[in-house]
Order: sequence, then C-alpha cells, then structure tokens
Amino acid sequence: MKNKVTFTRNSQHGNFLPHHAQDILSTRQYLVSLLEDLQYAEETSIHHPESDALFHSLQVYQLALAQTDDPILQCAALLHDIGKSIDYPDHANVGADAIEHCFSPKICWLIRHHLDLLTHPKRTRKRWKGSARLMDLEKIRRWDLQGREVDAEVMDLTTAVDSLLRHHTIISDLSTHYE
Repeated sequence: MKNKVTFTRNSQHGNFLPHHAQDILSTRQYLVSLLEDLQYAEETSIHHPESDALFHSLQVYQLALAQTDDPILQCAALLHDIGKSIDYPDHANVGADAIEHCFSPKICWLIRHHLDLLTHPKRTRKRWKGSARLMDLEKIRRWDLQGREVDAEVMDLTTAVDSLLRHHTIISDLSTHYE
C-alpha cells in the first residue's frame, strides 16, 4: 500500500500544504508563542544574572547545539523552562504538561525532571545510576548552569525554533521512551 499524503488548507497563504507540513507550522507557532512568553518571566538576579528566561533558554539551547547532535537533548535544552511564564514555582511540571501532546515522552521527562539534580541530587543519582536518564539529566543541568551569561550572544527565537524543527520527525515521535 502506498503512503497517502493528506493536504490541509493553509488559510494564511491560501494554498494547500501536506498535512505533516501543517503540523510543523502549527508546532512552530505553538513553540514561538510559549517561548516568547518567557521574556516576561523575570529571573532572580542571584540565580539568573541574565534576568530573562528566554535569553537564558536560548543560551542553554546554543550550548546543547555545540555539545551534542541529539535532537532530543537539544529540544529539552531549549524548552526546559517554558513553564516559567505559566507557573514559575512548578515550571518543570507545567512545562512538560504543555508539550506532552506534541513532543517525545523523553523530552517531556527531561523537562519534568530537569531540576532533580538540584533539589534531590543524591536520590536522583542513586535512582538513575548508570542510566541514560542520569547522563541526559547531567547534561541538561550542566547547560542550565552554564547558560547564565549576561553578555552572551544568542540566536533569535525564530532561528532557534526553525533550527530545532529540522528534526521534527524525531522530536515529535510520541512512541519513544527511555530504556
């Protein structure tokens, strides 16, 4: 049986797009919206001298791009704080919940647990000892800590989202799980 490509009318441009392209456009709009809101989530200067959660997230994303080829980790790096504009104290859970319908469960898990090495380091290391989960959390935590430069040069938001969405098939695979 041949693969069937469905088309959806793109009302903005008045033309028809393959359904997967419409999915990417919708995901792009959703991500830009979530990330744009981070510019209004003020950070405490003690922990985040860069003062802006969007600026911080873009720094963390660029660190991930420079240090890994894994689009799952890159995505988690960019989106790790997206919940801050909705519910700052519970941002890890809120952020994971906000994207679970469109991104890999691995990404959601990393976002949900990205603070575990800060809040419960011994318990986290013991529980996930020797696992891919712990190695991934350690990378996210390291980038999170390094992404706090006041004068860092970062790419703009749309460039970051477009860069990430080159891997749409991988990052949006809802069937992927940690071993």
